[in-house]
Amino acid sequence: MKYLNLGCGLRFHTDWTNINFTKTGKDVFVYDLNRGIPFPDNSFDVVYHSHILEHFPKSQAMFFVTECFRVLKPQGILRIAVPDLEQIVETYLLCLEKVEFNSQEWQQNYEWILLEMFDQAVRNVSGGEMAKFIYRQDLINQEFITRRSGIKIPTMSPENLSKETTNIIQKNLILNIVKHIYRFFKYNDYRRVFFQRLLLNKEEFEALQIGKFRQTGEVHQWMYDYYSLSWLLQKCGFGQIKKQTASESYILNWTSFNLDTESDGSVYKPDSLFIEAIKSNNS
Repeated sequence: MKYLNLGCGLRFHTDWTNINFTKTGKDVFVYDLNRGIPFPDNSFDVVYHSHILEHFPKSQAMFFVTECFRVLKPQGILRIAVPDLEQIVETYLLCLEKVEFNSQEWQQNYEWILLEMFDQAVRNVSGGEMAKFIYRQDLINQEFITRRSGIKIPTMSPENLSKETTNIIQKNLILNIVKHIYRFFKYNDYRRVFFQRLLLNKEEFEALQIGKFRQTGEVHQWMYDYYSLSWLLQKCGFGQIKKQTASESYILNWTSFNLDTESDGSVYKPDSLFIEAIKSNNS
């Protein structure tokens, strides 16, 4: 069996051909998937990608899925994981109902689910408001966030969190200065940004940085539920479309690869919609 993992990030397996936009391991090939998939027709038995499709503009999604279809062998399996829009909306409605009872925990649950809906689509800096939220000193809904996203947040008192933050700032101050000097002489891009900051006014510089960030691929360009993703797969020629769980699959011994599950059996991305489809013999 030949397996292809697209946009693998840090989750890859040596039995697979792993492709990512940047180098994340010695078994990972670097390629810009906006240009397609760099393999001949009918090359793989399985194609998999997790939390990648939503980063393509809606207008480009069909091209990418059609590329997946092209490189699959007849009867090949496509497995996709994306944030589940339906699940997010259902959770939002529940939080909206519960927040009326003035519970601080449900207030934070409500704030978090709004971030799930919007933050990664509208953020202008890496991590966005989500990164700020999980380091709040008054955070009390760590369990909800972990259950929703899989993010493990250590429970820490506000006092200890404040002390740790202060220590980190103090320890890293000199190191950051050294890093800035090193990067200035080492990297052309770093020097370019430095001189842009000098030459442009504040508004122009900030607009340029926002534009560059939003082209990095971190932001979400679209969201999918089961209906819309199934429709897209059908339009690209796939059949036998089925909603799966993290551990269920047409792929033999799927959980042994630990791509959607952890070694302890927990789900890597609990907020996901998992869908599989088959390329027919006559395609």
